[in-house]
Amino acid sequence: MNVKPTRLDRAVLAINACLLTLTVLVVIIPLLYVVAASFMEPTALLNKGISLNPADYSIEGYKLILGNEAMLRGFLNAVYYSAAFTFVTVVVSLFAGYPLAVDNFAGKKFFMTVFVFTMFFGGGLIPTFLVVKDLGMLNTPWAVILPAAINVWNIILARTFFKGIPKELNEAAKVDGAAEHRIFFGIVLPLSKPIIFVLALYAFVGQWNSYFDAMIYLEDQKLYPLQLVLRSILIQNQVDPSMITDRTAMAEMKRLSEIIKYASIVISSLPLLVMYPFFQKYFEKGVMVGSLK
Repeated sequence: MNVKPTRLDRAVLAINACLLTLTVLVVIIPLLYVVAASFMEPTALLNKGISLNPADYSIEGYKLILGNEAMLRGFLNAVYYSAAFTFVTVVVSLFAGYPLAVDNFAGKKFFMTVFVFTMFFGGGLIPTFLVVKDLGMLNTPWAVILPAAINVWNIILARTFFKGIPKELNEAAKVDGAAEHRIFFGIVLPLSKPIIFVLALYAFVGQWNSYFDAMIYLEDQKLYPLQLVLRSILIQNQVDPSMITDRTAMAEMKRLSEIIKYASIVISSLPLLVMYPFFQKYFEKGVMVGSLK
């Protein structure tokens, strides 16, 4: 039966629509500004701001970035670090979360207590640095990949998802003589695509946007991820002189610095923008894990 909305309902819906529209504009307008600014001619951008005149647009910023060796090397390093970090995080989360979801797993409460404890109390930066150094990982890609790969929150998400899988499936498999590893790889994992994609997305985005660990543990600039290169451009306001020809004066370098910043932001955001559409169908189901419970 259709219920006619009251005047109060219509007012609330109208207010919600206005708030959502305002939120979308707050998010979209800066993004559009950055994309438009990255294609503008530097002088026009500094003098006019965003212009609708096609003559004011240029791809000079992208040419400078794509022609810079440090920028390309940082991009490839960031892809490698993020992909390896994602793989390790997802594997560890799944293998740690599944035993915690099994009812007859001995010591389940103890291990869960230890995991949760580490969420609130950590060793700190200096002890972690000393551990990384003593393990011989300093100034290596492993220093960026391994220390933060074990995330308790991801383990809890995986555990909650596994507990939502009907127990009848496991019981039927055990009746047929399937061992625990057979149940995990043959039944549980094929049903776990939503949580796998969500964990992968969280891990990849988190590592892609991270620069602090690389700044602490890496000394060789050839190992720097894209985020450290962007940090020097966006925060320290430094532009690599190799991005500009030798004949270019300091004034020209300053003129091009703004457009290089905007183009760098666009390029660094492309992998995430490409990933989201493929993860969309799994994301909603995965993030709702445990919400009813």
